[in-house]
Amino acid sequence: MSEAGVSLLQQGTGKDVVLLHGYLSCKESFYHQITYLSQFYRVTAFDFWGMGKSPPLRAAWSVSDYAEHTGALLRALGIDEAYVLAHSFGGRVALKLLADGFPFTKALLTGCAGVAPRRGVGYALRVKSYRLVKRFAPAFAERNFGSSEYRTLSPIQRESYKKIVNEDLTPLLEKIAVPVLYVFGERDTATPPYMAKILHERTSGSGLVFLPGTHYCFCEIPDTFNAIAREFFG
Repeated sequence: MSEAGVSLLQQGTGKDVVLLHGYLSCKESFYHQITYLSQFYRVTAFDFWGMGKSPPLRAAWSVSDYAEHTGALLRALGIDEAYVLAHSFGGRVALKLLADGFPFTKALLTGCAGVAPRRGVGYALRVKSYRLVKRFAPAFAERNFGSSEYRTLSPIQRESYKKIVNEDLTPLLEKIAVPVLYVFGERDTATPPYMAKILHERTSGSGLVFLPGTHYCFCEIPDTFNAIAREFFG
């Protein structure tokens, strides 16, 4: 099933629950959540543009672009009020939508990205080296600097990636006025526990749960995660 070229699925009946996956992931990453939550709700999950089975990007999108298009997609599907469950990059998109007043009535954000990482001297030196090398050998710089994830991206996706990871979303947190529950893995290295604590402290009335897992705790211990989601959404 698709809407505006986007690969999506809907399963179950009842209150709407929207699932937003992580960067370079896909809707199937929520297999356990789709299977369980669709017993109680109507679950909508889709592949973000440029990811999964959705069409590739034609321009370098920022988080705001993803949020704008996500909101338009959900409205086109007739979803004007819903719970949202988001992972990692999907959490960035959810935070934007929540701050802009999109009618999500509850948000469960796991491994949520959006907090500026703590950078050391080594990182600053690598950035300076990259910029210097790029001036004289741009192709070499693109092939040899950056994370392994970054080096697998197309040129458009690389520009999009830079826009996404360089945006600190914490100033938006004070604008969120609905219940938010953050669920993080204790051994998460992509979005470490200190990020979870910052998100929790700056989101009024939010809850925070740590599970014995990594960035993908919702996949690693799905029964525990799903029970928490069911209790939170009600």
